[in-house]
Amino acid sequence: MKFRAAVLRSPDTPFTVEEVVLGAGPAPGEILVEIAGCGMCRTDLAVRRPAGRTPLPAVLGHEGAGVVVASGDGPDGAVAVGDHVVLSFDSCGRCRNCRRAAPAHCDSFASLNLFGGRDEHPRRLTDATGGALAPRFFGQSSFAAYALVTARNAVPVDPALPLELLGPLGCSVLTGAGAVLNTFRAGPGDTLAVLGAGAVGLAAVMAATAAGVRTVAVDTRPARLELAERFGAVPLSASKAGLAERIRRRTDGGAQYALDTTASAPLINDALRALRPTGTLGLVARLNTPLALEVGTLDRGRGIRHICEGDAVPGLLIPRLIGLWRAGRLPFDELIRTYPLADVNEAERDCEAGRVVKPVLLPERGDR
Repeated sequence: MKFRAAVLRSPDTPFTVEEVVLGAGPAPGEILVEIAGCGMCRTDLAVRRPAGRTPLPAVLGHEGAGVVVASGDGPDGAVAVGDHVVLSFDSCGRCRNCRRAAPAHCDSFASLNLFGGRDEHPRRLTDATGGALAPRFFGQSSFAAYALVTARNAVPVDPALPLELLGPLGCSVLTGAGAVLNTFRAGPGDTLAVLGAGAVGLAAVMAATAAGVRTVAVDTRPARLELAERFGAVPLSASKAGLAERIRRRTDGGAQYALDTTASAPLINDALRALRPTGTLGLVARLNTPLALEVGTLDRGRGIRHICEGDAVPGLLIPRLIGLWRAGRLPFDELIRTYPLADVNEAERDCEAGRVVKPVLLPERGDR
């Protein structure tokens, strides 16, 4: 099977949109999805950094949504041909964490989502000359007209929904909203500080507002602070001095929860100082340098934990997020700008420059 995909061949070259070949259809437990739209996430772009561990060349993309066009069948038959699905991360389903409803902390998370997929199935994706492409990025590789995924990381949704816009529910929106709703279980009377008003941070703001949480949002960019304010947060500039004290003033003496999406050591220390006793700081961005904590930031019961994929079970949280969106309480679609797949490099430039919060790539009919 031949179709078009955006291929990243090296960390320092642009994407090339080219014909790729899928050597075989779905095996048992797999499905083939015709992609309607795929969000571009910072995790896709992190592959360019020296610390990126995904083998190249590769087809990236892990916020896909589309229609199931073929199935290798499986033990439960939960996903069928014709279903509209949102794709999320892969997990083994067998390890202790998966069995305890914590698939985002699957023992095999790195190998399944970053290193090219499952050992039990041979690699089947090549370029037009037969050169191997690393497939199954986050179980998907959905910067493409089609994606071969496991049925396990596909969540059926109502076919009446605008499928091309739903992909970000599988990662960035899942992560930000899940941090608030799953990890913190925040509710009325709680206070939250969100550091970084990108897609993850703004999803957290939306979910907090929907849950009745008093929220402040911190960023350096006025346009992002305006968005955070529109979605219900008190905007605070990270460029002004005394951030921790300003957060405390806006959260009745200290935030019960803080969510950092920046991986900035100074901001993380500010967030810790802004927590009330017993408060919790959640980190969603990977730290690439040692984090030196300032004296006293972890006293009085304060704690730090890493949050992966919103600690979500996608099949449970994604329908909940769709329900909030339908009720007008999680307007994540307002963050989206769509691009043809052929304009993937423009989408990346706009994302890196902060001109768009959430690019979504749309394969054109000619790509199929």
